[in-house]
Amino acid sequence: MSESSPAVSTNFIQNIINEDFKNNKYGGRVHTRFPPEPNGYLHIGHAKSICLNFGLAAQNKGICNLRFDDTNPSKEEVEYVESIKADVRWLGFDWDDRLFYASDYFEQLYAFAVQLIRIGKAYVCDLSAQEIREYRGTLTEPGRESPYSNRSVEENLDLFARMRAGEFADGSRVLRAKIDMASPNLNLRDPVLYRILRATHHRTEDKWCIYPMYDYAHPISDALEGITHSICTLEFEDHRPLYDWILETLNFDPRPQQIEFARLELTHTVMSKRKLRELVEQKHVSGWDDPRMPTISGLRRRGYTPEAIRDFCERIGVAKSNSVVDIALLEHCIREDLNFRAPRVMAVLRPLKVVLVNYPEGQVEEVEAENNPENPAMGIRRLPFSRELYIEQDDFCEIPPKKFFRLSPGKEVRLKHAYIIKCVGVVKDEQTGEIKEVHCTYDPETRSGGAASKRKVKGTLHWISAAHAIPAEIRLYDHLFNSESTMEEEVEAETEDTSFKALLNLQSLEKLTSGIVEGSLAGAIPGKRYQFLRQGYFCVDTVDTTAQRLVFNRIVPLRDTWAKIQQKQARA
Repeated sequence: MSESSPAVSTNFIQNIINEDFKNNKYGGRVHTRFPPEPNGYLHIGHAKSICLNFGLAAQNKGICNLRFDDTNPSKEEVEYVESIKADVRWLGFDWDDRLFYASDYFEQLYAFAVQLIRIGKAYVCDLSAQEIREYRGTLTEPGRESPYSNRSVEENLDLFARMRAGEFADGSRVLRAKIDMASPNLNLRDPVLYRILRATHHRTEDKWCIYPMYDYAHPISDALEGITHSICTLEFEDHRPLYDWILETLNFDPRPQQIEFARLELTHTVMSKRKLRELVEQKHVSGWDDPRMPTISGLRRRGYTPEAIRDFCERIGVAKSNSVVDIALLEHCIREDLNFRAPRVMAVLRPLKVVLVNYPEGQVEEVEAENNPENPAMGIRRLPFSRELYIEQDDFCEIPPKKFFRLSPGKEVRLKHAYIIKCVGVVKDEQTGEIKEVHCTYDPETRSGGAASKRKVKGTLHWISAAHAIPAEIRLYDHLFNSESTMEEEVEAETEDTSFKALLNLQSLEKLTSGIVEGSLAGAIPGKRYQFLRQGYFCVDTVDTTAQRLVFNRIVPLRDTWAKIQQKQARA
């Protein structure tokens, strides 16, 4: 864990660890693991698990493994493995020399399966997947034994060996645990341990044609690695009896203990790799790292910092019951982080030309601007000021509404760091009537910071000298989904002709190709973050930015909706 990573605060899992210390359950050891399946990119929900597993280990002077659950080669790719390693490192954590794969244990897992067969605790079953579901029963009705559950040990050993040898077709046979078909827990009704699957594995290639199921491979992998606390999300709570049954039946001692916590549910998005994969494959987004995606790579490309994500994970805490977190809290965390560290610059997203008719033609002067008023150590920069400038289109209104304090005919505003100007006329397109230029006068006695600058006006605008402007594409990102409720809840109510994709926000991306930024951003480094005055926080895109093309992604607007939510809750 990096030195900058925050400690994990006390929670119910830490309380369990404290009790284990008191009882010397694991000899004072804490050994956790983060076990992703390499079938997609990690998302913000995985970040919570990463921070929890690595954080608990660091807080208790323990260690944490990174282990890939690569037991389903039909969906796994090396690309996903590498992206996961990059994400964990970017968040500020390191597994040192403890990088493992479930495939490291394929021979041992096979040997343990043989052991279960020998002691009468596993059998080869010829039922189809549909028949297994039918035999399993329901929550109110017990299951029925498979007609193959009483095969002899010798026959099961022979069939299992032939399964491994590739004699049978995919899906024709499985190895099942022999537990209790009348158990109230459906996971104990003779669950499948192995299935036949011919697919090239990214590590073992075509050596195997049978693969272990997660519920079988996971507890054994934990035990082989000496894991003490196997932390997973609540949907695995009903699987814990099977986790314990496998370890007890195979006589592992000591045994890891599985502990479940509530997964992250975040408004305006989905927390499912399967659904995120659909968005990618059906091209609703540009890829796994699309800045609208809740993936760690998407958040990184958008401009989020690892510090902000770790802070968010710390704030939401660790609970035993599911709840929904407002995405406004995540946005609040990045604003707080960047408020101190991000340089302030001026950018005009939708330019409108302003001509200062009484400013000397050809004259260029420099004005001073602080780089960050919240962090004076960041110093100042000098900005060119000239006769022709650009302001935002929205900062001018020919017929202004009441309480419009920006520029309008006959009205004055201050240009940030510079002079007070007054609108004296407009130039319009003869065909369309569109305003092409705004003509103003400037008051040379009102330069910002000057001794003679006494006059006050209500409006202050950002601006850029036309001759020194740098063209840029500005991408304004909004929430990926319109619905505030979690997508998981929406999906539960789906009908055959609707899906979670119907809730996609079709205005989640607006590209402004005529934007401009101040000259100090020429050659801005991809990944660099800035606050555009009055606009929000932006990041230089790391994919599409080139020497000839500057692209900025809006991370978040300046408006902090989380603060308003907190104020509203305080008043309630």
